[in-house]
Amino acid sequence: MSPAVLNAVASPRRREILRLVWNREQTAGTIHRAMPDVTFGAVSLQLKSLCLAGLLEARTEQRNRFYRARREALGPAAEILEEMWDDALWKLKLAAELEETRRGPKRKL
Repeated sequence: MSPAVLNAVASPRRREILRLVWNREQTAGTIHRAMPDVTFGAVSLQLKSLCLAGLLEARTEQRNRFYRARREALGPAAEILEEMWDDALWKLKLAAELEETRRGPKRKL
């Protein structure tokens, strides 16, 4: 795996962007809305970094740019990322289900 790929997946924000575009194409605006704690400019810089590392495909349609993960570019790291995301999603689902069935006053999130 190239240093550019390793550097790209080392960032939690870039990993989150990869997760968002892993199974389907997303616009830059959609990606930004999924990451409300980050400015659009910061998301744009992360997208550019992922494209330069060869981990994203980008296409333009009218005024929008669409991004999709290039899974094959990650090689064996793709499977590791999928396992990590699956495990994290399972933990989140479990926590949400436990909270939903919790008795007493609901916690404020």
